Amino acid sequence: MTFKTIQEAFNHYRAVSVEQIEARAVEIKSIVEKDAAADVDSLNIELAGLSQAKANILEKRNDPGGAFNPITGMSFETSSSTGAVSGDVVASPEYRSAFYKTLLGQELTEVERAAYQRAADEHRADAFATTGNTAAVIPTQTLDEVVSKARKQGGIISICRPFSIPANVSVPVGTPSGAAEWHTEGANVDREKPNIANVSFSGHEILKVFSISAKVKRMSIAAFESYLTDELNACTMATIANSLVNGTGSDQGMGVLPGVTWNDGNSKIYTEEDGIKYTDITGLIALLTRGYAKGAAFAMSNATLYSQIYGILDGNQRPVFTPDPRNELIGRVLGFPVEVDDYIPDGDVLFGNFYYMAYNMPEGIAVERSTESGFTRGLIDYRALAIADTKPIITEAFVKLGRAS
Repeated sequence: MTFKTIQEAFNHYRAVSVEQIEARAVEIKSIVEKDAAADVDSLNIELAGLSQAKANILEKRNDPGGAFNPITGMSFETSSSTGAVSGDVVASPEYRSAFYKTLLGQELTEVERAAYQRAADEHRADAFATTGNTAAVIPTQTLDEVVSKARKQGGIISICRPFSIPANVSVPVGTPSGAAEWHTEGANVDREKPNIANVSFSGHEILKVFSISAKVKRMSIAAFESYLTDELNACTMATIANSLVNGTGSDQGMGVLPGVTWNDGNSKIYTEEDGIKYTDITGLIALLTRGYAKGAAFAMSNATLYSQIYGILDGNQRPVFTPDPRNELIGRVLGFPVEVDDYIPDGDVLFGNFYYMAYNMPEGIAVERSTESGFTRGLIDYRALAIADTKPIITEAFVKLGRAS
């Protein structure tokens, strides 16, 4: 059955159970992922109706006297009068406190318990979230901190384009277009068809289990949040950073090195005996397709920068690499910024516009706590699960200088 409006889908599902709504949401997600000919627009309308019908049922559970309006998304009695959390529950202070108290095994207040339950209902194992009924999505503030910390540590993840869109949903990305032209008064102007690239991401799982002592229960929320942020950055975001460079695309994201078909038109080689020369650098810059130089950057490992690039001089005996004295950047090579990324093999130099290299995290990161496996050792296990993907959006935005094998 197809629906033309969200209201029509809402009316159809408003009388069914939450379990039936979730089952249909899972079914729709499977259809979108596996059926290339699926009517995505109609299914999105149905999903929106399912979401509103589910919210209506949950609203009645929390406030039997209130009525939910599917058009405005508001109940006639405001949530503030009942003490419930309104708006995006995952971004609320109540949910953040409940999330960490749950992981630490501490007691929740009534408001925290209600916020945690609402988040669990909205992010249960359906089309909206994770694979486990007991897994909890990390608070928005913590996720922002994890991503921000990863981008501040350098590497190409700091200059690649982040997305947060559902898997297998295609979105357009504009490419550099032609410049305007001088116009003769009264003359016709030909319309230029914009050059648009569409990108869609798959959903690959990133899983990490780490254990800490049962004494964690006595940690403060602030201390535990700081620890968890560092841990998630070290595992989940590091995996994404590696995938941006080396991902094979097989049960993982696609990286810029395997994802671009390298040939004489977009790559150069040098011999180990000769090393990288000034003309290799200028020749590499010249290879980049017109329009991508604005915003372009060099990327290489720390070893390559200081053993191969640092000592190169131009025709006037000036170094091609200029360190940044203000430490805003590593430095520049012939005016272009340099990103040090040790996931890039030593000897390789990438040059391109990394705005056209992307990673996607549609659901954030879910964390689950277990005391069973570490019972005899007095440990508590925490499992971090993220759905993510990486890929080059436009391959012509990158060129490479590599060492001859």
